Order: sequence, then C-alpha cells, then structure tokens
Amino acid sequence: MFIGTAHAAPAAAAASGPDFLSFLPMVVIFVLFYFMLVRPQQKKAKELQNMIAALQKGDEVVTTGGAVGKVVKLAEQYVTLELSASTQVTFQRTAIQTVLPKGTLKDL
Repeated sequence: MFIGTAHAAPAAAAASGPDFLSFLPMVVIFVLFYFMLVRPQQKKAKELQNMIAALQKGDEVVTTGGAVGKVVKLAEQYVTLELSASTQVTFQRTAIQTVLPKGTLKDL
C-alpha cells in the first residue's frame, strides 16, 4: 500500500584483469630508482676500475685506509707504495682510492 516493491540493485561490473594504471606508480618508482641510484653507482665503479687499471710507477695515490704514498712497484693484483724514504708497503690494487696530482707529496 504505502510501500512500493523493492527491487535488487544491479550487480557491479566484474573487474577485468589488472589495470595498467594501478602499476604505473610502481613502474615510475623503479625508473627513478634506476636513474638516481643504480646508474650513477655503476658509472662511479667503472671510473674507479679504469683508474686502477691505469696506475703507473711514480703515481701518487691515497688508499682507502688513508695511507698516502708513491707507487714503486706494480703487480697484477698488488701495488707497492713508498710511504716514506725507508718504508714500502704492499697493498691490493683495489685499496687505491684516488690518484693525486704530481707533486702533492712534496707539499705534505
């Protein structure tokens, strides 16, 4: 009488597989991660490898431990540094951090 007939609501449309837009933020984050972190780190590692491969006798270098010296002897995996007039120490090539400009040791 006063109340009309109640009808069931129409069924919601079923989701049709994963939507590209839902993955877009994740893809953007991975792209940013690659260009801001991974790629610069790879470039820096490549520069370090090239620097270590180009070491020569007489180069003045700094090791990762902070030792400063002149390259006296080079081997395939090792380098001997002269830290002072009577002190020579052998390091692994990978321990070389930086090649200094010529004449830096005289200024120290």
